[in-house]
Amino acid sequence: MEENEVDLGKGDHRKPEYKAINPMGLVPAIDDDGFYLFESHAILRYLSSAYPGIADHWYPADVKKRAQIECILDWHHTNLRRGSAGLIVNRVIGPALGRPLDEKAAAECEALLKASVKKIDALWLNESGPFLTGSPEPSIADLSLACELMQVEFLGEEFKSELVNPHPKVKHWLAAVEKALAPHFEDVHQKLKARAVMFQKRKEHGDSHPSSKVAAQSDL
Repeated sequence: MEENEVDLGKGDHRKPEYKAINPMGLVPAIDDDGFYLFESHAILRYLSSAYPGIADHWYPADVKKRAQIECILDWHHTNLRRGSAGLIVNRVIGPALGRPLDEKAAAECEALLKASVKKIDALWLNESGPFLTGSPEPSIADLSLACELMQVEFLGEEFKSELVNPHPKVKHWLAAVEKALAPHFEDVHQKLKARAVMFQKRKEHGDSHPSSKVAAQSDL
């Protein structure tokens, strides 16, 4: 399967050829030999099931283990995702686009994000194994939630430390995911980290240069 970058800043997601694959005009989406699919969790489930040789731990055949993963993925979109994305939009992307800071919305999303990290620590990490549900190997739930938490790079290293450090199990879990997926995990997040540093520098200097719009739209 070939990887194609969709530049949101240039409006690639609104082009007819892309909307033929994903009528919603959002990312990600896949075209697997004419089979179109969008929504990240659906794509992860499909790729884990459709191709031979994919290790069972990513999306277990055991119905109870799979149900646990489904539970985490369903929870993710209405909790961790809503908190993370909402905070970044209200505190970083909105101001970068010239919109006034919505501190009330940002505070609500920050509270949800912190509560979500606390839930991960309390509900799905234990001494049975380094990954979610105490598994000895990662699943698509580990991948989805860990990548979500990487988004907080946009909020600065200090915020990320304040979010994760009070929860040693979460910190160790993130390190385990990165190690298990090395070198790919670090590779795919290099651009995000570079953009995050750029945003922080512009924030410090009060710079709202229009090019920051492209950066914000392209990476989230």
